[in-house]
This record gives sequence, structure tokens and C-alpha cells, in this order.
Amino acid sequence: MGEAVLRIEAVVHPTENEEKVANAIRNIFGEIALKQRARGNASFLQYEGNASSALIRLRALLEREQIRASAHSLLVRSIRGNQVNFALNKQAAFVGHVSFDTGEESPLGSIEVTLVSKDPQQTISWLTQRH
Repeated sequence: MGEAVLRIEAVVHPTENEEKVANAIRNIFGEIALKQRARGNASFLQYEGNASSALIRLRALLEREQIRASAHSLLVRSIRGNQVNFALNKQAAFVGHVSFDTGEESPLGSIEVTLVSKDPQQTISWLTQRH
């Protein structure tokens, strides 16, 4: 896959349990070290680190749920320079499913993901190929 950096951020609304939001993120990206941050009145969970280890679980989920082709198409359309920006539905992630947010704002917000890579196309191909 090459060197890539993954950034993840999810808002924790006052009505949400922070541990449940953390579990939703980890259901998709595995046991990553999340940091709690505050910005204004809002609380966020964030991750920034090596993409390859964090994306292994997402890769397996895309195959299991048989959505590799649609994920590939969506991710390629999300390339901006050396970044791929996409959002995942927080509620679906909580139950261990991958559901890309496509613009309609979900009531609890999304898990915002930025993937920075020298070759985003190659990284997407690795993520969405059959293995």
C-alpha cells in the first residue's frame, strides 16, 4: 500500500456516550489509540497515525459486506490531490457495518476520515481489492 497517514475525527454529542462513539470507530478501524479533544463547546475523538494497520479491518469489512466495487468508486471520486476524504455513518459503524455518508447529514454526525497518500489511487486499490 505504501506510506499513508490516516486521520479520523468524530464529534461526541452531549447526548452520546463517548465510549460508544469510540467503539463505533474501533469497529471499523480496529484497536487504534483515540484522543479526546475539545473545540469550543464540542468534544471530539481523533486518531492520526499509520494508515496500513488501521485500514486492515476496514479492508476486511468491505470484502465481507461485498461493497468493494461501490467503495472503490466512491473513494476514487473523493480524491483531492494526495488526500481521500470520506465520511462513515456512526450508527452503522457502532453495529460493525460500513456505510458511507453521502451528504445527507445523519442525526449523530459522521466519522470523518482523511487518508493522505503519495499515491491515493494505489491506496484505494489496495483497500478495495479482493484478498
